[in-house]
Amino acid sequence: MHLVLSRVDGGVLATPLTDAGTADGEPIRLDEPRLPAFIAERDAPGVRWVWDDTARWYPAVLAAGGRVGRCVDLRLCRRILRQALAARGSALAAAPKDALDAPVPEQRVVRPTQAQLFDDALFAGSAPDGDVDPVAEFRAQLDAVSGSGALRLLLTAESAGALVAAEMLHAGLPWRADVHERLLEETLGPRVPYGVRPRRLEEIAAVVRERLDDPTLNPDSPADVLRALRRVGLMVTSTRKWELQEIEHPVIEPLLEYKRLARLLTANGWTWLDEWVRDGRFHPKYVVGGVVTGRWAADGGGAMQLPKGIRGAVIADQGWKLVVADAAQLEPRVLAAMSGDQAMASAGDGRDLYDGVVASGAVETRQQAKVAMLGAMYGATQGEGGRLVPRLVRAFPRALDLVERAARAGERGEPVTTLLGRTSPVPEDSWFEARKQAYTVEGTPAMQRAVESRARSWGRFTRNFVVQGTAAEWALAWMGSLRSRLVSRFPGAVTDGPHLVFFVHDEIVVHAPEEHAEWVAVQIRQAAVDAGRLLFQDFPVTFPLSVAVVDAYSEAKD
Repeated sequence: MHLVLSRVDGGVLATPLTDAGTADGEPIRLDEPRLPAFIAERDAPGVRWVWDDTARWYPAVLAAGGRVGRCVDLRLCRRILRQALAARGSALAAAPKDALDAPVPEQRVVRPTQAQLFDDALFAGSAPDGDVDPVAEFRAQLDAVSGSGALRLLLTAESAGALVAAEMLHAGLPWRADVHERLLEETLGPRVPYGVRPRRLEEIAAVVRERLDDPTLNPDSPADVLRALRRVGLMVTSTRKWELQEIEHPVIEPLLEYKRLARLLTANGWTWLDEWVRDGRFHPKYVVGGVVTGRWAADGGGAMQLPKGIRGAVIADQGWKLVVADAAQLEPRVLAAMSGDQAMASAGDGRDLYDGVVASGAVETRQQAKVAMLGAMYGATQGEGGRLVPRLVRAFPRALDLVERAARAGERGEPVTTLLGRTSPVPEDSWFEARKQAYTVEGTPAMQRAVESRARSWGRFTRNFVVQGTAAEWALAWMGSLRSRLVSRFPGAVTDGPHLVFFVHDEIVVHAPEEHAEWVAVQIRQAAVDAGRLLFQDFPVTFPLSVAVVDAYSEAKD
């Protein structure tokens, strides 16, 4: 049974529907304050709650000490279906845009421009006006996925992810503000007012100015630093870390250290601590599917990256433990499975996949294997990655053919899909028009080079889209399975038993009572097996995990 929730005249209407979307009883009207109790009474293994936005409906249930087993998040599902190739031709795909097409204001996702292809999150736009009938929308979505079991599975996983994100926001990640303060003081010096450079940063800034012979240099200004570097003969194009690391000059080491500490101050310094940590918890605000590949993003707070320098402040409560798990070489293993490349799957069977690549004879060292694999997935054509990729082509032809075909499709401006059917955006009309114009009689070699460069950039995006997006689907399945396992044994309020508190792409953290921590570690491993089977059935690929039961997050990291 599905129970579709909508707000009407200050109250809530719950409409029962069958799995096929037909009426399954009379609608039930109730006052909004009664909703958490109503959900507690009706939630059961056979019930799925349908609402326009999990972040809008679920917090009240969690605040009342409840939770739901399953849901359909119409907003997240609509976003996927609007773009999905498998839903092309459906009435939903062709329908005019309405309020459901725009996420809540702080969570708007847009199609990438050429410069944004690999951004972590893409937010912009404004919401169309008008209400949406959730019953009609649910029926339209059922019709749109009627011919695709994979796409239906993706919508289920995305909606489960919305429940996980809401529960992590509610529970919060254990955080010791006093430890955070101490770590900042040890690294940066005593606390200073906002806008004042801490002692350690000021000391390093003085060294940078001296070695660039520029006593007025503002090291926080990339433009000023770039000009200063060029004045001393360093012809760099940016101040990015990867470019500076290639240069030999006395200023590079202090400059990189300054950038590292300045990033810590900006992203997780005292201002962040004051804003984001309350009552011993950091409440991460995730944006499910906030990246076009389906990866999650963060709505402020930097939840998708906590630097090593402050992980020591993430400490379990007294009598509790943190169970930290991350998947080893997730994307290459996903590539092996989705391409059906038995040789690559065998390389990672029961061992480090990069060591397996070395054992296959494709390369000589583990570092070469890593560089080559990243080059294959991100389209390296130069440097060591570009040199080593052809060796992988010979060793693992099916895997490399999959990403190569995705890249060629992107270069033509065509969409590609993940394993479950999330579909990539296509370039804007101007992209195609410029390509067409470059090859007319008015076109020039310079125009042709420009459009081909843009085409290769889009090809690198689609090459990675199919792998990164499918890895995101595996992570959703992993978290969904783990959540189900935890709820089945601890069905009460989220924080009464072991619960997920943090997630970053291929890593999860569970806060668990000490006596249940080892059991949780087992469930995490089993959930990874579940995710592999759900997506890849009986294909012989393994997803090994590193699992640690610790008191502090920093103890689980290298």
